[in-house]
Amino acid sequence: MAGKKETPRQKMIGMMYLVLMALLALNVSKDVLDAFVLVDEGLTKTTENFATKNEVYYSEFDRAAAENPVKAGPWQTKALEVKQRSDELYQYIQELKLELVIATEGKDTKAIEGEVIIGDEIVGKDDQNKPAEIMVGANKDGKANDLRQALDEFRDYLLSIVAEENKDVRHSLEASLDTSDPPTKEGETLNWQQLHFEHLPLIAVVTLMSKMQSDVRNAESETLNYLYSQIDAGSFKFNLLEPVVISNSNHIVRGNQYSASVFMAAFDTTQQPIVYVGRYDSTIQDDGTVEYSMVGEEGRDYEAIPIEAGKGVYKVNTSGASTGWKPWGGIISLKRGDGSYTNKPFNAGFTVAAPSLVVSPTQMLVFYQAIDNPVEVSVPGYPANAISASINNGRISGRGTNYNVVPTRTGTARVSVSVRADGRTRSMGYKDFRVEKVPDPTPTIAGVQGGTLTLNQILGELGIKATMPEWFKFGGVSYTITGYTFTAIVQGFDKNIDSRSANLTSEMRETIRNLRSGSRIYFNDITAVGPDGSTRYLPTLAVKIR
Repeated sequence: MAGKKETPRQKMIGMMYLVLMALLALNVSKDVLDAFVLVDEGLTKTTENFATKNEVYYSEFDRAAAENPVKAGPWQTKALEVKQRSDELYQYIQELKLELVIATEGKDTKAIEGEVIIGDEIVGKDDQNKPAEIMVGANKDGKANDLRQALDEFRDYLLSIVAEENKDVRHSLEASLDTSDPPTKEGETLNWQQLHFEHLPLIAVVTLMSKMQSDVRNAESETLNYLYSQIDAGSFKFNLLEPVVISNSNHIVRGNQYSASVFMAAFDTTQQPIVYVGRYDSTIQDDGTVEYSMVGEEGRDYEAIPIEAGKGVYKVNTSGASTGWKPWGGIISLKRGDGSYTNKPFNAGFTVAAPSLVVSPTQMLVFYQAIDNPVEVSVPGYPANAISASINNGRISGRGTNYNVVPTRTGTARVSVSVRADGRTRSMGYKDFRVEKVPDPTPTIAGVQGGTLTLNQILGELGIKATMPEWFKFGGVSYTITGYTFTAIVQGFDKNIDSRSANLTSEMRETIRNLRSGSRIYFNDITAVGPDGSTRYLPTLAVKIR
């Protein structure tokens, strides 16, 4: 092949073919031909795995387009075109394989069931004439010319939709779909067609074409991964959602109307926005968009306020301030997924009133099953020792205003509050809460949820862990991993090792030590048991060896 850098998987498969072809050149026994059957079966399995993985991508595109047609729709359209072209090329290669087998074995051959080729049933595995006659041709006008052109067009199409800056994806596509002529060796010059189809037995040609089909599905997968990543490339990434209620006022005079806006606010606790408070101005750009900027000098005319958990915290000491409405506002600047920033203006205000006493109970939106949920209970005008609380789902305990709730089942829980005064008990009402299961943890190893790790980082761990989501603020909640399946690609085949705990077994460690840089390992079918005693099924953890 031309001097492109190959992945470890491609190097391994290429080395395997070179060894088998060298043995064939020596005219060795039938066992070598049978070895190609095993290789072909392995490639077919790998191709099926790629196809299954790709179907997951297409389902995700459907979901994303249904949720946001404007943002995801164009990328889904490109993904569907990739699918159509991939399927057409895969089927074209399959039809060529079938034609070669039928031409050699006859129409009634047992080596074909439907469109499936059974390598063990091919009688003329060593036939070198038919493949060369059909694919190369006496005048070099065989069908390999059309196949090469189809592969070239498919590769060029995929490259056309991958941006130039995505060098890793482009290199992978170029390497896996490379159809360049081999270099001259010992004075002999061969083209791509001759290299793959001339002087090779039928079973070797069928296996080579199975590899081409595998490369097509792999290239399809690489492209789908790239397209899916582009849906949110210019969007914001959020890892915390919180409901927000903004009302016209929390102090309503009888006869006036109370109104409030309720919406879900999204935060990124891993990224700190910049919030400026002060006077701002706007400028209309050439494309019609409005750009906002602060007026004056920072520290003198406006200020940047502190950020806590992804939110700007604005504090004003009102000592000595006059009563009445106090407007304020500014600009919040947030970094997009593609590295650019967006500036959005905001305006707010508050009322300064004369001192008065206000006591409000703390309200929560949700309880979690089978764990401690702290809640504050108070009734304005009554001391804490006069208040009692009960619950119809689980148990509630505490003293003063601080209580602890432990629900036993999902659904709803009603907390009822009463007060004891003047020798009698009076109900003060109740509050219904939603009760949910504790959220699933995320599988991690070496402190990460997948990605790239060194061998030492992986082998330095006892095993994988179940890590609670960052937004879940309840301490002391943990899951125990009860099993998983470890998968690595060894010599072109999936190697699966089961574990009945979170730990890496000695066989897993030995397999990991023998992996090369760029190899991937997967922890599949992970199960864990949480505080409620139920078994949870966690997503796959994928790691690439650095």
